Amino acid sequence: MINRRDFLKRLLSAAAPVVASCIAIGCGAGQGLLLRDPYKPIFGSRVAGGVAQAPVRPASWQIPADWRPSGAERPWRFIVVHHSATTWGSADEFDRIHRARGWDELGYHFVIGNGSGAGDGEVQIGPRWFKQKHGAHCKVADHPEYNDIGVGICLVGNFNDSRPTEAQMRALASLVRFLMERYRIPRSHIYGHGQLKATDCPGRYFDYVDLWRRL
Repeated sequence: MINRRDFLKRLLSAAAPVVASCIAIGCGAGQGLLLRDPYKPIFGSRVAGGVAQAPVRPASWQIPADWRPSGAERPWRFIVVHHSATTWGSADEFDRIHRARGWDELGYHFVIGNGSGAGDGEVQIGPRWFKQKHGAHCKVADHPEYNDIGVGICLVGNFNDSRPTEAQMRALASLVRFLMERYRIPRSHIYGHGQLKATDCPGRYFDYVDLWRRL
């Protein structure tokens, strides 16, 4: 019979390659998910203990008229959700920041406020949406489609520190439902930024399960 000391030695010896492998690839380092050829979103909560609940989609809901483009529409096929990684902000403020970086204008199509800079749950429309112009929010090597025909939605807030507000989640769900229905975008083409490239965006406290049950 093997004694306790020998058992522990054998256990540590067997585990060593696994530990070394995790250190080498950065397990748990907060680098996000990297999917080069994504098929469907991984709508699992990044919040410990997150549990899917019953759908909460209302029986009826109204669409603001200005969400509907007035001219020719781009053949949108993807929706990518972001957070601003700031506690404040608005479409106008982010537009100034993006221009200062040398971009032509705000990279997102929509910004959803948190009450600091824009109303809590207020859906602000960026100039790219009115122009039906490609996004500048999700650059992924070998996958230009996430910018070219992907709608970028940014929620104001740093969701590595806190969750989105209830008003933001309601507004996000309404906007995503509108886009899904108008452009026939399947659920498998709805992503968080960090599901497409190595980034923490939209933050570890963004609850994918909560969004999923609202759609």
